[in-house]
Amino acid sequence: MSFTLQPGTTPLLVSVPHAGTLIPPDQQHRYTPRALGSEDADWFVDRLWAFATTLGAGLLVPGESRYLIDLNRPADDTPMYPGANNTGLCPTRHFSGEALYRDGLEPDATEIARRVEHCWRPYHETLGGEMERLRARHGHAVLLDAHSICGELPWLFAGRLPDLNLGTAGGTSCAPALREALAGVLAGAAPWTHVVDGRFRGGHITRHYGRPAQGWHAVQLEMAWRAYMDEAAAPRWDEARVAAITPHLRRFLETLRDWRPS
Repeated sequence: MSFTLQPGTTPLLVSVPHAGTLIPPDQQHRYTPRALGSEDADWFVDRLWAFATTLGAGLLVPGESRYLIDLNRPADDTPMYPGANNTGLCPTRHFSGEALYRDGLEPDATEIARRVEHCWRPYHETLGGEMERLRARHGHAVLLDAHSICGELPWLFAGRLPDLNLGTAGGTSCAPALREALAGVLAGAAPWTHVVDGRFRGGHITRHYGRPAQGWHAVQLEMAWRAYMDEAAAPRWDEARVAAITPHLRRFLETLRDWRPS
């Protein structure tokens, strides 16, 4: 797997596991023509949060598409949201429910194991290693797992998703004081709507690396695309929307960076 890590100088690391859009050439024959467009990527999230490095945060960004392997799922493919439609470790459906793979070319157990070994594991070894480095240097580490998604996807959830969705695994992945402080930042981000631990409470990364008792604090922020781009059009960076919401994202990051355990 190709990914880049820009190490930071503060306790904060930003992970953007679904920003990649690449499907390796040796795997492209498996996918439908539509799937090769990686339409369910977290479009431009790496660009949206790139300023994090100017605040001293680290930034971890993969190149490959989530359609190859989803870095925000556990290696054993346990469903993140039991009882609801989910996309798995090696997804076989678009977020709208249609098939990603040509008939008979879905990855089998051997291929999934290969992807775990060559793609999933290196990313997580790097992420875990960086969290440990930050804790050793600063006494604690803070992880933001940054995501975005189309705000209306009936196959995955009912209704319209709030603009800003903070996930803390029901308050277990970070200290209560940090959760409260971040919720306060989002509450002040009018006119954007927000929710804490709603439909998106945090995926595998937030749940696995959120270990407050050990000094690792993790949160997920799932943004609706409309907060920074036009959901009705092909993916397009919208300068006006980005300029409007970036000050709130900066305050969010500064809160993560500057927070200290009591």
